[in-house]
Amino acid sequence: MYAVIKTGGKQYRVQPGDVIVVEKLDGDAGAAVNFGEVLMLGGDKGVTVGAPLIDGAAVAATLVETRKGEKIKIFKKTRRQGYRRTNGHRQMETVLRITGIEGAGEKAKWDGTVDLMTKLEINARARGLAPRVETVEAEVEAPKAKKAPAKKAAKAEGAEA
Repeated sequence: MYAVIKTGGKQYRVQPGDVIVVEKLDGDAGAAVNFGEVLMLGGDKGVTVGAPLIDGAAVAATLVETRKGEKIKIFKKTRRQGYRRTNGHRQMETVLRITGIEGAGEKAKWDGTVDLMTKLEINARARGLAPRVETVEAEVEAPKAKKAPAKKAAKAEGAEA
């Protein structure tokens, strides 16, 4: 089952389990977000098109993170006048995980769990810069083994004999 929703002046085609990036929405990470502006539903029973919205249809989502988007450069120039100005802008955006769709006599839910790991943490882990929580806990619980004797001491004893 899928739905077409409207948020932030744009339309998105979503289905349960999708991760979408939309204009900034209010709320903390892990908050539930509901979209009542459903323009179209598609599923086993066929396609339902609203005029302009479908009554009683809703899409549920979980807010994963709010972050700044990619940087956009603004460059202004007047030719032959020596006038150049450079500016940049980063738009705030929200990452959502779609958890359920209901309407037109049908329901669809996502069975997985929502992971609230931010893109910053994912990128840091990919480069090997962020410690993994599971690894740190395993090191604390594991007993420390005895260290082997130092190599320099072993070489010094071998040279005397």
